[in-house]
Amino acid sequence: MSSQLSESSPVSSQAINLTGPGPAVAVVQLVSKLSVKDNLLAAALLIQRASLQGAQLVMLPESFAVFGDPQMVAYGAEAAIPKRGLRLWLSQQAKANKVWLIGGTIPCQEGIKDLNKVRSSCFVYDHEGAEVARYDKIHMFDVDIADSHGSYRESDTFEAGDELVVIDTPVGKVGLTICYDLRFAEIHARLVDLGAQIIVNGSAFTRTTGQAHWHTLLRARAIETQCYILAASHGGQHDHRQTFGHSMIIDPWGEIIVELDEGPGIAVARVNLEHLQSIRAAFPLQSQRRLK
Repeated sequence: MSSQLSESSPVSSQAINLTGPGPAVAVVQLVSKLSVKDNLLAAALLIQRASLQGAQLVMLPESFAVFGDPQMVAYGAEAAIPKRGLRLWLSQQAKANKVWLIGGTIPCQEGIKDLNKVRSSCFVYDHEGAEVARYDKIHMFDVDIADSHGSYRESDTFEAGDELVVIDTPVGKVGLTICYDLRFAEIHARLVDLGAQIIVNGSAFTRTTGQAHWHTLLRARAIETQCYILAASHGGQHDHRQTFGHSMIIDPWGEIIVELDEGPGIAVARVNLEHLQSIRAAFPLQSQRRLK
């Protein structure tokens, strides 16, 4: 799907901090609904907006295109074939905007064991549209929450992944996580062992859990890993549930560089790996770990 956007085109919100050295990165926040077509148009406009702000790497939230759609398995079957469906769309967006694109998640059945389910898969594309990585969400959101939705059982629909992924990008070594993974510190420690300097998390945190834990968890992960954290989430009222928003970029000291509130928008900031190395040199946490 094509789109046109000028510098003067309105966007619901944006948070931009491009002070200091280093390449620019961006997180996209959405409020996706049941219409995949509308979701793709909204995402395309914001990817382009981030590119116009100079971002070399852009990240989408979890379930950016297919959000609660009853045809989840059908979309997953289509995505089992490279260069088709949503995987083709992501490739085209990366190439058209000349950015590395971390594609939130899409349902995918490639390599799946149970054909009645899908995996929640994060695909990454380089600035020429080549698919360079895939991470399948490891932790399933099977919880009970005191909100209008009540019970969440991702394992009814999704098959869990079992492999961690760190990739080389022009802005640094990036470790991939998805939403509920955020609550498991051991994943993040392993990503650092694998070389991560930046850890990304594509989410759809509920409003209830987001208000309670979102900021605390993200800042804790940044502080303990001494990594930049890029968190792209949904924020607002969907067709069937409500999400918290507050997509943000955090530095390795745990400082929030940029943050959105609710509604669609972009947050853009620079990643300074020299700053990261100075923090790790002053506080050599990784070499001081006693239990591994």
